[in-house]
Amino acid sequence: ALPLQEFIASLDNTSLPKILQVCSGVYFQGSIYEISGSEVCFSTGDLIKVIGIELQSVSCEDVTNNEKFELPVTHTGLFKVVPEQMPYTSVEEMLSLRPVDLDDSLPFTFVSHSKVTFGSLTLGAGKALTVLSIEKREDEEDMVRCHVKGQTEASAEVCIPLSSRGEFSECESEESYTLKEIMASPCLRSRRFRFVKTTKCERILVLSPVYQVQAIMNMRKNVLRFPSSLEVDVVDVTDVCKDANFVTPLNLTEVLSQPDKSFPVVAEILEEPESRSFFKCAWLPRLVKSTNLILHKKGTTPMVLLSSLKGRKTQQYFLVSQQYGGRFRRRPREFNSVYEVYVASTQTHSLTVSVTRNCEEVEEEGLPGLSVGERLQIVDCTRMELPSENNKGEKQSVEALLCHRLQEPDDEEDDEEDEDEEKDKQEEAKEEVLLPLYMQGHFVEVLGENKKYKLCDLGKEFSLPLDVKVVSRDTDLETDPLVGFPCLRIEGAMLEPSIQASFTDKPDHCFHLLPQWLSLSVSFTKDALPWPRDQFPKCFTEKVSEMTDTFFYEFRKKGNSDEAPPPRPPK
Repeated sequence: ALPLQEFIASLDNTSLPKILQVCSGVYFQGSIYEISGSEVCFSTGDLIKVIGIELQSVSCEDVTNNEKFELPVTHTGLFKVVPEQMPYTSVEEMLSLRPVDLDDSLPFTFVSHSKVTFGSLTLGAGKALTVLSIEKREDEEDMVRCHVKGQTEASAEVCIPLSSRGEFSECESEESYTLKEIMASPCLRSRRFRFVKTTKCERILVLSPVYQVQAIMNMRKNVLRFPSSLEVDVVDVTDVCKDANFVTPLNLTEVLSQPDKSFPVVAEILEEPESRSFFKCAWLPRLVKSTNLILHKKGTTPMVLLSSLKGRKTQQYFLVSQQYGGRFRRRPREFNSVYEVYVASTQTHSLTVSVTRNCEEVEEEGLPGLSVGERLQIVDCTRMELPSENNKGEKQSVEALLCHRLQEPDDEEDDEEDEDEEKDKQEEAKEEVLLPLYMQGHFVEVLGENKKYKLCDLGKEFSLPLDVKVVSRDTDLETDPLVGFPCLRIEGAMLEPSIQASFTDKPDHCFHLLPQWLSLSVSFTKDALPWPRDQFPKCFTEKVSEMTDTFFYEFRKKGNSDEAPPPRPPK
């Protein structure tokens, strides 16, 4: 076992990944650290897979008082190597432990603590020698060429055998290093240093790198980032645990971000959907923890939301794929106010409505009389002046809907009348009527055609909402839940990011998981797909899903919430 800092310092990115096990330290049962606002918790026995390290700073420890402080890697100050106090026993040992490559560290100076003799040359104790080069000799012992000064300042060069023994100590070098240079050399990191040209130059320091460690742990969603200075002891178990499976939980939005080549895949459910769901589907109760799903592919699915009309039965809502194969006919819309007729007229060209309930004329309020069966063709939105005056004696002007009251053609009219006269009479039959927008009334839309439509065509040709009825079922469905409703309203259309999924026992029966509306956590497994390799089954995908009223209300919230309210009648 090693302290985490010491172990990480011995690594480089080429040796990764490494699997470590937390074994002991000052936190025996577990340790929690809060780093940049996020908690990192390590318990004894945890496995940590280190996937990256990045030098963040340098920890400096004063060897005299154990005081610690940190310096950034970009620190511009310089450091000198402090010579080791323990003498070396041979010249070869001293040279082999130089803090940087030998050629780069020459020349350097050392002294002998005792008198030594090299052939005919004898040097007294304390004599300084400066190493100039190493001379490699074939079939002979390598020699060290040194420069030595005599007592009268005379100097000479001597060659001494590399194997020469004695007590040798290196002298302080004039060479200085930056923090980056020290951290890049394992030999330099093992030495002690002092500052150059600062008031603290007498302090002897041990410099240790502090890395930001990137790691993954089992059941942790994100890549963990923590400093290597955490006081935790670890042991390298890479060889023993190389086949350990580190499960990464993914929510459905994160599944969407996975590359296309990841699909199809078998995934295990780690976290079930919330109890309050938007769906009322047969597959929803089966989404339980530890169940396996097949995620076939991801994409964007065009859908429409349908609702049944309020009546004696509970109102129902359906989310329908635009691949639905049934056919629809338009149903006439019903309106309970002139304002509703006005909104529909902005979406439908030449809207014509029929009155379904008599309205009495109220001349002071500008309300005309209407009879059941009268047909009104909407022309424009304009303003009208009310007959009554306000409390200031002024005439009031309000918004109104200009309509043509269409009369039924006269059955006794001469059939041979020429076309020009017939058009003139039709023009004369159009009586203008002004309906204040605040007027209450009951109307039904008059449709001039009886055509069948595909679901995908209705949204292209008409504005929504739109009332329809299924007149021919989707033959691909065993039971079509949309058949039998006297009227369905298309509330809106949407493009939904979706994941096509199925259960492993019915891999060809698929349904859509909608990340925007379903909370689910899964992990990708390495389980084999339940079909022969490269022989994908022909999948049937559910086209109609029943939804809850909660879904409908949330859908409406996401829609046009800044719609103007209907006008109020004048005071």
